[in-house]
Amino acid sequence: MKTIALIGSTGSIGTQVCSVVRRYPDRFRIKSLVANASAESFLKQVIEFKPEYAALVSEEEGKKLVGKIPQGVRFGYGEKAALDAVGYGDVAFIAATGFAGLQYSLKAIELKKDIALANKETLVCGGELVMNGIKESGLRLMPVDSEHSALWQALHFRLNAPFSRLIITASGGPFYGYTKEKLQTVTPVSALKHPTWQMGAKITIDSATLLNKGFEVIEAKWLYDAPLEKISTVVQPESIIHSMVEFADGGILAQMSYPTMELPIQLALTYPERLDCDLKPLDFVSLGAIRFLPLHRKDFPCYDLALAAAERGDNYPCALNGAGEVAVREFLEGKIGFLQIA
Repeated sequence: MKTIALIGSTGSIGTQVCSVVRRYPDRFRIKSLVANASAESFLKQVIEFKPEYAALVSEEEGKKLVGKIPQGVRFGYGEKAALDAVGYGDVAFIAATGFAGLQYSLKAIELKKDIALANKETLVCGGELVMNGIKESGLRLMPVDSEHSALWQALHFRLNAPFSRLIITASGGPFYGYTKEKLQTVTPVSALKHPTWQMGAKITIDSATLLNKGFEVIEAKWLYDAPLEKISTVVQPESIIHSMVEFADGGILAQMSYPTMELPIQLALTYPERLDCDLKPLDFVSLGAIRFLPLHRKDFPCYDLALAAAERGDNYPCALNGAGEVAVREFLEGKIGFLQIA
């Protein structure tokens, strides 16, 4: 049985990790749970999964749960208490959002824990630190992001496999093809309506601006030790092809499925074995056309900023990430317009 330290349990990814554990209770057990501030949802998870340890990052929310945690479950709150949760289980599943994810990943490396990584900021902000730590310690890092899981699968679950080109696909978000004038009318409500994926608010806005796709290029650079000139992006609006790898002989392998995060989430825990994911089989006849459209960096200023940060290196991606977190929050609160994010 594989035991899991689930960091970010109440978010979109974390709740789907819980679904995988429910599907295969004989194979997986959650040993520790961490959430940021969703006390009510968190308590339900603690009662259901009965981990050895549970922690809330928010001290204010954590105090509300004192006396409510089931007997036999150790409980803490605050940042240090949350970080302690990484010490439990065989694998640290890092599904926390934002820059906070980096410290959990570094803690897992320090404790020599394998990592299932669903936090972009870990590699955008600390790619060199993290990948050096992974290589030195001999740990396994399983990418959970759908695009990077697709590349990982095409590379036979190897981060160091040879390739000629990594081709990252993008849905294009809800506003691909909009004029500048039309983008000025975009509201937070419309930006949160992604055409093919159900995700948290921050990543949904980053997908609408294409900043998210730029971050994935930075992630690929670190994950696969890839020079930027060997990474390309293309818009695939139906979100059926999740990414592709081109090899020296000109052959290309693509990973395909209907849009779902449960497949890469489950695969990070089961690989190299593949188990039933309760996923609808692709019906190629009814699917219709699968389109490929260009992604020109100058047409998408946030994507362009991410590539420029990657080209400069040093701490530029880290600074961009911080600026992005602030700008998206300002947009969601109605303080700035969509075009002002860039």
